[in-house]
Amino acid sequence: MARTVTAGPGPVRRGGRALTHGVGRALSGVVRRIRRTTRAGGAGESGLSKLIELHAVNSAGDMLITVALASTVFFSVPTGEARGRVALYLLVTMAPFAVLAPVLGPLLDRFQHGRRAAMAASMIARAVLAWTMAGVVSTAGLGLYPAALGVLVSSKAYGVVRSAVVPRLLPGRTTLVKANSRVTLAGLLATAVAAPIGAGLHFIGPQWPLYGAFVVFACGALLSISLPHAVDSSRGEAKARLTADEELPAEPVGPPGKKPGLLGVGSSVLHALQGNSGLRALSGFLTLFLAFVLREHPLGGLSPAVSLSVVVVSAGVGNALGTALGSWLKARGPEIIIGTVLIFALSAAIVAAGWFGLFTVAALAAIAGVSQALAKLSLDALIQRDVPEMVRTSAFARSETVLQLSWVVGGAIGIILPLNGQVGMGVAAGLVLIAFVTSVRGLLGAARRGNSSPARVA
Repeated sequence: MARTVTAGPGPVRRGGRALTHGVGRALSGVVRRIRRTTRAGGAGESGLSKLIELHAVNSAGDMLITVALASTVFFSVPTGEARGRVALYLLVTMAPFAVLAPVLGPLLDRFQHGRRAAMAASMIARAVLAWTMAGVVSTAGLGLYPAALGVLVSSKAYGVVRSAVVPRLLPGRTTLVKANSRVTLAGLLATAVAAPIGAGLHFIGPQWPLYGAFVVFACGALLSISLPHAVDSSRGEAKARLTADEELPAEPVGPPGKKPGLLGVGSSVLHALQGNSGLRALSGFLTLFLAFVLREHPLGGLSPAVSLSVVVVSAGVGNALGTALGSWLKARGPEIIIGTVLIFALSAAIVAAGWFGLFTVAALAAIAGVSQALAKLSLDALIQRDVPEMVRTSAFARSETVLQLSWVVGGAIGIILPLNGQVGMGVAAGLVLIAFVTSVRGLLGAARRGNSSPARVA
């Protein structure tokens, strides 16, 4: 286009050159601003900026695939058939994760010297699967589900590895919580940008979002390989397991040069993980249950699409607000934050069950988003504070796997319930109540015992 414009008469050529130059300068300016933002706070020197950019690419690719699958599995068929398809999708998804939950963490522990390769492999796998799904997405046959399963497993594997990578790239003056907050915010922004792009591509054809995802993940594979060599360093690290009955010995046990065995992560971390699992299950439940309920019974006199959009936007804003708030919050105790957000989420779910309507449901979605983000950042703070450095990355990877499985379980509950809003909100309150009962007493007990010394969370 630029070549055609600049080849015309003098004024047209000059105008074309000016337009091309202006667009180029604008794009260059945007890229420079993004780079300046991602490299702030020492992230450029430590290599964290490259991980932030990689996670943005990953989130954009996942969103493009989500747009393509949602239009086929959910929106393009009647509600009953859509529930069956989503149930099949989650069944195929949950079965492998029941195995992967105890296996994926230990497996990735063995690839501590190949994290960049593991992340690149995840990107390449999703690129290939996106291209494969593009050929069958229009028919939505059963062949779509194994490919979708492969995409999901690859995405979760990336998430676990990425969680283990962040501590290796921390700038000297940045905490783990703030670093994770920056990475998450980059992903949320990329998702917000990719969603309308995916919708536009889908308007051209149902396979085009998947072709776009192929390109994005191919770029992500290259970015994975370009991460700093520190990502593959495992100096001073050991494995962790999610129990609290073992403590880190003051001195290594056994023959000289032999590493300690599997180590516990501490009671505070375990109780925080229980609370986070409940909130993550709530997120999965609300995502799928409300998708079907609002499709059949829109609220506020709105159309199903607008009613659902209000809830989705509320959840997204809440998640972004919680992530931003977590990076600024000066916390006296992460345990207190987790207990507080559980109370807020439980209260919002109870109110939504008693007065089911557009405002209460949107408020619940927003509060759930804020609560999930703050609770996750508080869990990060506890891992940073209480888990010995030599097992910190392993503990972080194991906890991430548990949280991913919790979302799938919550989503599965959401699609088997009858389409009754008050009943569903009551079940949502029950999920949070279980998390509250199982975690808050232990968290507050740890705080009273003096384990809640001020944590650096900003």
